[in-house]
Amino acid sequence: QVQLQESGPGLVKPSQTLSLTCTVSGGSITTSYYYWSWIRQSPGKGLEWMGAIAYEGSDYYSPSLKSRTSISRDTSKNQFSLHLSSVTPEDTAVYYCAREQVGYLDYWGQGTQVTVSS
Repeated sequence: QVQLQESGPGLVKPSQTLSLTCTVSGGSITTSYYYWSWIRQSPGKGLEWMGAIAYEGSDYYSPSLKSRTSISRDTSKNQFSLHLSSVTPEDTAVYYCAREQVGYLDYWGQGTQVTVSS
């Protein structure tokens, strides 16, 4: 059973960089052909896919967030991380990590609330 767990600060100041880490257990992030994604849901809005890092290390981003988003990984810890720069209150959301295969997301973390406020 694959399990994902998000971790990181719950409060970030405007203009700072939001950094979250997803720890994966029950499966390796280097296993073909899985992609490891970040998704968020802002208050009153639907789910927004932010980006993903593939099993071999290539990364992909939503065009609307590409200029501010970076996803990295630490294979020794079986973790992958999200970095979102220059945050504003509009980036306040519940952030989820998930595993993606063949175009659908099959395992999700429980989500972590991040609030952007001074």
